[in-house]
Amino acid sequence: MSPDGKKRVVIKIGSSSLTSSHGEISRKKLERLVDQVVELKDQGHEVLLVSSGAVAAGYRKLGCLERPSSLPEKQAAASIGQGLLMEAYSELFLSHGYVASQILITRDDFSDESRYNNARNTINVLLERGIVPIVNENDTVTINRLKFGDNDTLSAKVAGLVDSDLLIILSDIDGLYSADPRENPDAELLSHVSEITPEIEEGAGDSGSSVGTGGMRSKIDAFKISMASGIPSFLGKAGVPNILTEAVLGEAFGTYFEAGEDAVNLSQKEQWIAFNSGPEGEIVIKDEAKTAIVEEKKPLLREHIKFIKGHFEEDSVVRILDVDEQELALGVSNYSSEELAQNQEMNEPVVDSEGMVCHVEIPIPVGL
Repeated sequence: MSPDGKKRVVIKIGSSSLTSSHGEISRKKLERLVDQVVELKDQGHEVLLVSSGAVAAGYRKLGCLERPSSLPEKQAAASIGQGLLMEAYSELFLSHGYVASQILITRDDFSDESRYNNARNTINVLLERGIVPIVNENDTVTINRLKFGDNDTLSAKVAGLVDSDLLIILSDIDGLYSADPRENPDAELLSHVSEITPEIEEGAGDSGSSVGTGGMRSKIDAFKISMASGIPSFLGKAGVPNILTEAVLGEAFGTYFEAGEDAVNLSQKEQWIAFNSGPEGEIVIKDEAKTAIVEEKKPLLREHIKFIKGHFEEDSVVRILDVDEQELALGVSNYSSEELAQNQEMNEPVVDSEGMVCHVEIPIPVGL
C-alpha cells in the first residue's frame, strides 16, 4: 500500500454475478460492477479485474440451450463470449473516462518463470498508467490439464503476481459460514478468518450455480494462497450496494481472510516456486538431512541425497521428499538429474537455501 493509503486491489467476479438467468450478459450487473470500480479508481486506487463469464456469455450464441459440457464447445463459446464481455467492459469504462485492457492467461504463463515475470511487468505498466486490466483464463485454447481450474485460484495467483494489497472475491453468497446456510438455518457468518482449519475445509461445498465453475472449495483454496502470500482478502456478495468501496475500507458485510501470526510473506521468487512452477522431478533425502534443511534452513547438498526420481534439467523446480516420500519442500536445482545421478563432485549446493520453499513454513500444500 502506498504511503497515502491508496491500494492495489484485485477483484474477482464470478459468472453467476455477471449473467442473467438465461446465461446472457446482464448489462445492469455489469454497470453496477463498473460503477463501483470507477469509484475506487476515482479515489486513487489501482484496480485489476479477474472476470469470469466468457463461456456463460457465449454459449447461447453458439446455439446451445444450456452450458456445454464438452471441451470444444466450451472453447467455442468462450471465443464468442470473451469478445462480447470485453466489448461491454470497454464501452462502460470509456464512458467514465477509463481504459480497459484484456489479458488472457494460461497456466503455462505462470509455470514458466520468464513468462511469469513478463506478465507481471506488463500488468504493472498498465496499472501504473491508470488502465483497468481485465484478466481471464484463455479458455479458447487451454486444455484441462493446463487449466487453473477456476478463476478463484487464478485471482489469488494474480494477486500475488502484482503484489496486491487486497484480494476481493465477489460471489452469489454473503461470505464464509460455519455451515452450509442452505441446509442449516443456524449457520453463522464468519466475519474474520485468520487460519484455514480442517473444519473449514471439510465444510466447503461445491458450486452453488449452474453458470459458474467455482464453489466454496475453490474459494478456500484461493484464500489459502493469498493468506500464504501475505495478502488480506475478502469474500462478499456481488450486487450489494457499495460492496467494493466498503470492502476496501474494511467495513463490508462478508468474510475477511487475514494472514495468521505464523504465516510467511513469500517473495515473488518463492511465490513462483510454491504456487506456479510445476515440479519436474523429485529428490529423496536422507533422514539426517531433514533437520538441516527444514528447521535450520540450510542448502541441500549432494551428500543429503538418498536417490532421485524422474528426469529434470538444470534450473528446474523439484520436489524434496523424505524417505517416506512426504513432501518437505520445493526448490530450484542447480544440476540436472543426469548430473546428480553420476555422483560426481559438486561445486555448489544442489538447491540453495534461498531457492527453496519449505512445506512446514507455508500454511497450505506447496504447489497448489
